[in-house]
Amino acid sequence: MTCEEPIRKARGTVLVDAQVCKGCAYCIVFCPAHCLEFARDFNSRGYHYPMLARPEECTGCDLCGLYCPDFAIFAVRFKDLEKQP
Repeated sequence: MTCEEPIRKARGTVLVDAQVCKGCAYCIVFCPAHCLEFARDFNSRGYHYPMLARPEECTGCDLCGLYCPDFAIFAVRFKDLEKQP
């Protein structure tokens, strides 16, 4: 008998201002869902910036935004986005 992993449904998403990011990796290190990775591209300042590599894992908890010293990233939950006018 095999157990299949349940299909995860994303509960949130991450928004990144790549031009502000300085590549400190705090967001990647502290993400409890481990859904962030560095992009292969560089921003105009020469830094790799984070990207949402596994969107189905994102909970929208915003720990990435709380740890970012430059306010370059933040997460939102889909239910909060739906409430926006």
